[in-house]
Amino acid sequence: MKKAENIIVGISIGDLNGIGSEVVLKTFDDSRMLELCTPVIFANVKVMSFIKKVLELETPLHGIDQIDQIVLGKVNVLNVWRESVDLNFGTNDPAVGKYAIKSFVAATKALKENQIDVLVTAPINKYNIQSEEFKFPGHTDYLDKELEGNALMLMVQDNLRVGLLTDHIPVNEVAKHLTEKLIVQKIETIKQTLVQDFGINKPKIAVLALNPHAGDNGVIGKEDDEIVKPVIKKLFEKGTLVFGPFAADGFFGSSQYKKYDAVIATYHDQGLIPFKTLSFGGGVNYTAGLNKIRTSPDHGTAYEIAGKGIADYNSFKEAVYTAIDIYNSRNQYLEMSKNPMKTKEKQL
Repeated sequence: MKKAENIIVGISIGDLNGIGSEVVLKTFDDSRMLELCTPVIFANVKVMSFIKKVLELETPLHGIDQIDQIVLGKVNVLNVWRESVDLNFGTNDPAVGKYAIKSFVAATKALKENQIDVLVTAPINKYNIQSEEFKFPGHTDYLDKELEGNALMLMVQDNLRVGLLTDHIPVNEVAKHLTEKLIVQKIETIKQTLVQDFGINKPKIAVLALNPHAGDNGVIGKEDDEIVKPVIKKLFEKGTLVFGPFAADGFFGSSQYKKYDAVIATYHDQGLIPFKTLSFGGGVNYTAGLNKIRTSPDHGTAYEIAGKGIADYNSFKEAVYTAIDIYNSRNQYLEMSKNPMKTKEKQL
């Protein structure tokens, strides 16, 4: 197991006109964070120093030109580009969006090549990042292509974990995406994630229904009875502790979610509205199901407050903590898997 400060946390800087740089700098302004990990910000040290000055922050930065120049216990800034960037806080600017992608692509490459241990991504603007070279709705879709495994968006805060069967697709297309193959894949991904990344040996998983009242026996849609329910039954009979489909409207309000280790929503807003209501400011977006670890804060670029020095950095800090915790948990799981006797002893 690595010593804490030897865990290298790569950070893609996100939209430089948003609050990403501010929450990154504020997180590592606390020197105690450097006892937990060594950060590497994929950006440009002159740009980061300029932002630091504007925001009147004291975070010490260490510029490097190559990844092998990382200094443990310092806030490293890897110069991904050389030129200056014309910033205008709070503005949606495709020219600035290009630098968000330069940072993210470079950080992902470093993650693939084991030059960093985990990746934490600051928020991007999904509109201004689009180009001939980058045609992905967001971070998750690109990572799914570049890394091994099947990506699944899992929102995390303490014991509240909400995953999605479908994520960034229009609501009117959700039903046709709900296939047996997809549902099995997502449930198995979450089950494996809970075991290896969160240390839960026999996880209990709840699945929310697509339709109001879980379809009311087909009166309000047949998808839950014809597709979702049979898959859940089949997996349960094979030993997976998965339950549902539950009517989504009262599931969170009645605190039913507290009985489960994870909840799977059928579409984006069904899962994220209750999650953010319960945890906003402290939630983390974890890309589960891949061979590498990536987390991000649960908020966007927040242009309306960018450059004002008032952004809350708690969610980004939690994203760093979560990435480190998952890294340690996964390594421990892999070590135990290599030595079954240790696992047996642990269970006894």
